[in-house]
Amino acid sequence: MRGFLASSIGVTCAAALALPLTPPALAATARPVPAAEAARPAPRAGTPATTPSDRRAAEPSAAGSTQSLPLEPLTRDRATPSAPATEQGLPRRAVRHFSLVGVVWDDPNAELHGRVQVRTRTAGTGTWSGWQEVETHNADHAADPDTLERASSRVRGATAPLWVGDSDGVELRVRSESDDSAGHTSGDRNLPAAPPLPSGLRLELVDPGEDDAALGAEEDPRAAGALNAETSALTETSTGTEASALTETSALTETSAGAEASAVNADLAPFGATEIAALNRAETEQEYLALNPGGLTEQQRQAKPYVGPRPGIVTRRGWGANEGLRESGFRYTKKVKAAFVHHTASGNNYRCSQVPSLIRSIYRYHVKSMGWRDIGYNFLIDKCGKIYEGRAGGVAKPVLGAHTLGFNNNSMGIAVLGSYGATKPSKSAVKAIARLTAWKLGLYRVNPKGKTYLKSAGSNLHRKGKKVRLNVISGHRDGFKTECPGRKLYGKLGSARSKAARYQGR
Repeated sequence: MRGFLASSIGVTCAAALALPLTPPALAATARPVPAAEAARPAPRAGTPATTPSDRRAAEPSAAGSTQSLPLEPLTRDRATPSAPATEQGLPRRAVRHFSLVGVVWDDPNAELHGRVQVRTRTAGTGTWSGWQEVETHNADHAADPDTLERASSRVRGATAPLWVGDSDGVELRVRSESDDSAGHTSGDRNLPAAPPLPSGLRLELVDPGEDDAALGAEEDPRAAGALNAETSALTETSTGTEASALTETSALTETSAGAEASAVNADLAPFGATEIAALNRAETEQEYLALNPGGLTEQQRQAKPYVGPRPGIVTRRGWGANEGLRESGFRYTKKVKAAFVHHTASGNNYRCSQVPSLIRSIYRYHVKSMGWRDIGYNFLIDKCGKIYEGRAGGVAKPVLGAHTLGFNNNSMGIAVLGSYGATKPSKSAVKAIARLTAWKLGLYRVNPKGKTYLKSAGSNLHRKGKKVRLNVISGHRDGFKTECPGRKLYGKLGSARSKAARYQGR
């Protein structure tokens, strides 16, 4: 595998020259630099005036953007008016178009004990939804402690994202509640005190944009002095010349990063491919040998490999990733010994045709709102059973993700799009889990029905340094005390293990 890991590095620089600054299909619709759009459109009725603290919310109204709105106290204790508010939110208001929501706060180690509920207005119809719950327990989806990604000053605490579809109005309430308050009646005078809400609460409204329409429209986040500063300060000071320079620089950054992300899959698909095609068993076995030059013993090369046929995988280019958002370069772990299955807890109200937009939204939320280097999951699967490349670095390679706090090393994270606490996952999604793990684990000669040991980097379930015996295909809750991947999906993992083993020919 060592030879395989280095096989495509040499083509990256040359490949960058092969990609146009703007894909041909988009050449006629490429967006101008945000600095040229400094003037905000007039707010619709019900939109409050922008204040200096709303700078991030003043990001230009354009495809592929994030509005970040600071929350306001909704209630205070009359007896101690100076005490922190136990309920914050935003009154109903009109905003620019968005499709995904989440709430973030300053300290990634702080927990939000309570409830987050949101209402949104459907764009076009003007219809308001009912109150929807946003999953607050999300800290277990993260980079491992003591890693560079976790230690970054850009990282924030956050709820899970919620997909709401194209919307142009929002109302939010965040209420602090004690974890011990469940089961108490409203008349109980001995209710435990509600803990304070985390500081710096903000509502993030994410517009996924149209495929690669935002190419060249983002500044490199590595150059940003603070998390998600984006373009607001620049739009106040840039001249036309500066704006033109920024356009060229951003386009070059995007092109180089896009070439880099495509080149690492060059052994599997043509450069710039939007999908890595499925292979049959014989073709996969040939690929297995080709991907492991020098990494197999003579006995292993002569033996029939237990590897499932490679499934079709939509690449990052296929779902329209703006490669200029993420940090450059890739980070790898040594091998893949286990697969952790997750749900995104983003709701099930999406059509499969919307999945590229949904993934772009999650990607933007992970990077721009939460401060991660890239999307956290290695792969994503929709309810129609389609498989998507997640974190950049090569689908066959041991890319280090940020999906299972404490167990990201020597593992991969697979997220099924949706919420599966009370909803059964589709048969297509479970089959896709089996097909993907049969292939990827097979490349590393791992039995999907087997057990393995992983060393904990520290979680609320396993202390740091402990060697934990796990199923090769495990649920997130096996490594961290969490509801993820939801009771209904977790109950299907046994079936996925058996199917994956059969796909491998075991």
